[in-house]
Amino acid sequence: QVQLVESGGGLVQAGDSLRLSCAVSGGTFSSYAMGWFRQAPGKEREFVGTISAPGGSTYYAISAKGRFTISRDNAKDTVYLQMNSLKPEDTAVYYCAAGPFAIGSARQYNYWGRGTQVTVSS
Repeated sequence: QVQLVESGGGLVQAGDSLRLSCAVSGGTFSSYAMGWFRQAPGKEREFVGTISAPGGSTYYAISAKGRFTISRDNAKDTVYLQMNSLKPEDTAVYYCAAGPFAIGSARQYNYWGRGTQVTVSS
C-alpha cells in the first residue's frame, strides 16, 4: 500500500513563500515520477509541476514556471514544492501524486495524497 502525505500548507500573505513536502511510504520512492496538482474551490484540479525518477528533471505548468520549484530527496522518500512570490490565485488544496512518468495529466498518476491547504491573502 503506497501512501503519500502532504504537509507544509498554511495561511500566508501575497508575496510570501511556502514549501510543501510530500512523504511517500509503502513503495519504491526513487522509481516514481512525482507530480504536484492543485484544486481551488469551484475549479478543476490542475497540474502544477512534476519531477522525474530518479534524476530530477522537472516540468512545470505555465502558471508555476519561474515561481515554483520541485525537488526530491530520494534518501528521505520525500518530494518538495517550493513556492515563491505567492499570489491569491494560488489559493488551493495542493496534492502530490506518484506515477510512472513525469507528465502533466492527472489520470496518469497511480497514487495520491489527501492534500494540504494553501491560502494566500492579499
